[in-house]
Amino acid sequence: MTVPAAPDRTDPGYRSPILDRPGAVDAPGPGPDAGVPFHFGDPFAEQRAATTDVVVVDRSHRDVLTIGGAERLSWLEGFVSQHVADLPDRSGAETLILDANGRVEHHMVLADVDGTLVVDTEPGRGAALLAFLTRMVFWADATPQTADLVVVTLAGTGLPGTITAPDGTPVELPRGDYASAPLPGGGIARRMPWPAAGSIDLLVPRADLTAWFDSAVRSGARPAGSWALEAMRTAESVPLRARLGVDTDEKTIPHEVPAWIGEVAQRGAVHLDKGCYRGQETVSRVHNLGKSPRVLVRLHLDGSGGDQSLTPGAAVTAGGRPVGRVGTVVHHHEDGPVALALIKRSVAPGTALEVDGVSAALDPDSLPDDSGPQAGREAIRRLRGQG
Repeated sequence: MTVPAAPDRTDPGYRSPILDRPGAVDAPGPGPDAGVPFHFGDPFAEQRAATTDVVVVDRSHRDVLTIGGAERLSWLEGFVSQHVADLPDRSGAETLILDANGRVEHHMVLADVDGTLVVDTEPGRGAALLAFLTRMVFWADATPQTADLVVVTLAGTGLPGTITAPDGTPVELPRGDYASAPLPGGGIARRMPWPAAGSIDLLVPRADLTAWFDSAVRSGARPAGSWALEAMRTAESVPLRARLGVDTDEKTIPHEVPAWIGEVAQRGAVHLDKGCYRGQETVSRVHNLGKSPRVLVRLHLDGSGGDQSLTPGAAVTAGGRPVGRVGTVVHHHEDGPVALALIKRSVAPGTALEVDGVSAALDPDSLPDDSGPQAGREAIRRLRGQG
């Protein structure tokens, strides 16, 4: 696999060349998806296309790194939340890096292909992630560096088994969550469980972004913007998937996002039987003896007019008292205005909520099924003869 290296992209004025395509509209104002198409003139049609066919979404603003070296996986195993040391070639995973108190600092999507680990993360977070990884190298045979790769995502129920590369080469898409394969001309294809089941991320050389995007369109994919992708993730993903720094804050711990909990086969980012990494004590304590103070839920909004003007981080209130924070806000083609929010677990379905003057209702279907007893508490009960 060919992976070109380049300086980290930290330019806040990034503008994708796909914005020059007919109908492409940039996201309004500053935000996590500025610089890539928000939509191509008909965002609801783009969302509907994903339910019956396939769409292609430019996500070239994401930050991409690579890690080379024979010890790259065993080295990474020492400080991330997922078991990664024994990842087979051409497979991948999601994982977190936590601080000493168990709060989430980084979320990474991994793909290990032909001796190189490809890592992508949220826009603007690559420099901090690279700095951390570099500090952790010490004497290990591991070489983290920036990569001049960009992400293009294919999603939808009509996703084919093969696509055509810009040079005309048929490319068989990998099967199975996080399965990965090299692409002709450099880069990789990786199967993903979100924003919709069976999505494909193409991580391709930046110089080939337009060629791959256009090739996907010629293969039958409809151009779609970040609006459509976020609508899929927010309104259709089960369980809910959070974006770090958008749906989370500096206090977020892994259990507040239930989708992050689980091994690779469960599409999680935190293996509950893995120890000896920074922040693991918090993960273990919450899993065995309690529940997280907040949980990621979906809200249905009323009166926003679909203008998505609510700001991530705005307070969610009940009876005038703060009970959480809102994250992603998007207008879904069927469900109307919806949002993700971290709210206190004590908030019951049916509670009247409000975000910046907009009425909101908790979607009970988004609540995690964690009503059962914790394993640790059951063990304590048995020791006390109460079980």
